[in-house]
Amino acid sequence: MSSNDANIALLHDWLNQHGGAERVLEHLHYRYPAAPVYSSIYWRAKMPDAYRTWDIRTTWMDRLPGVHRHHQWYFPLYALAFARLDLGREPFDLVLSNKSGFCHGVNTGATPQLCYCLSPTRYVWDYATYAARENLSPAVKLALRPLVALLRRWDYQVAQRPATQFIAISTEIQRRIRRYYDRESQIIFPPVDVARYSLARDREDYYLIVSRLVPYKRIDLAVQAFTRLGWPLLIAGAGRDRPALENMAGPTVRFLGYVPDANLPSLLARCKAFVFPGFEDFGIAPVEAQAAGRPVIAYRAGGALDTIVEGVTGGFFEEATVDSLTAALRAFDVDAVDPLACRANAERFSVQRFVEEIETAVARILAGGLEP
Repeated sequence: MSSNDANIALLHDWLNQHGGAERVLEHLHYRYPAAPVYSSIYWRAKMPDAYRTWDIRTTWMDRLPGVHRHHQWYFPLYALAFARLDLGREPFDLVLSNKSGFCHGVNTGATPQLCYCLSPTRYVWDYATYAARENLSPAVKLALRPLVALLRRWDYQVAQRPATQFIAISTEIQRRIRRYYDRESQIIFPPVDVARYSLARDREDYYLIVSRLVPYKRIDLAVQAFTRLGWPLLIAGAGRDRPALENMAGPTVRFLGYVPDANLPSLLARCKAFVFPGFEDFGIAPVEAQAAGRPVIAYRAGGALDTIVEGVTGGFFEEATVDSLTAALRAFDVDAVDPLACRANAERFSVQRFVEEIETAVARILAGGLEP
């Protein structure tokens, strides 16, 4: 059976915000437009208009009070909602899940599941970081520990199903899948729309960050480093950390707020270099910067190790400290980087490549192969 003839279902954890996970889902749906999309919740008003033409099917969680705006409040219930979703009774040839939470825990029976793993569930396997990020009180953190342990056991058990094959978005996620689930996985990098970026003829005198302003992005490191150096840094993006970041910023650091997508290609192409100070599972923004011909200076961890060629398309700083980032900025020679090399590296993460690799994986499973 070819993938064109197959009856495929798509799975996604929640549809109430639009980010990198949803962009992956959009490419999957574009390739398999007849596939219904199963999700715990769906906030129509918050998602792109194109979603309204999709066959989106939600769980009972969609009716919970306030769940669209505050889906984090209900995190203990997602495993229960997906565990009760029985797709094994439906006439599907394949279930394709786009997972960072618990959607891979649906019952597919004998139907194979291809799990595109954005990350093993963070608030289960990295609970301490999640609790700190959400500012949970000590009493709440303590009360939730037994539940987190229970969810961790359930998450591990459903990951052992022989009908499920994992695909990782990066070497970092492949490592976590092996560590937490004791499963092997193939790597297929997420799709980046490199075609919308081009090289600029002239550069301007600024470094650039494009990011949500939240704690784990570590924008604070860059603000302090560029304030110390007195170098110009533009920060595009919004988030709850902005007031605190502005308070620590010197006169050479400017906050642009939300920048429309249409304006990002030019902003990226004209910067001296892109700065990526956080620990990300993959990180699309550094690839977009390279697609625009600009190098990236990043923390040596996570997806950046897959997307940046050291000494050719960027450089790394070793420790998540202001001193380490400052030293890396001083040592990196922006003028020695070939914009065409950056562009060529970014092409490795194109949408076309993603679609082709997903199609190959789907075809292999439909032919009866469950191993990479």
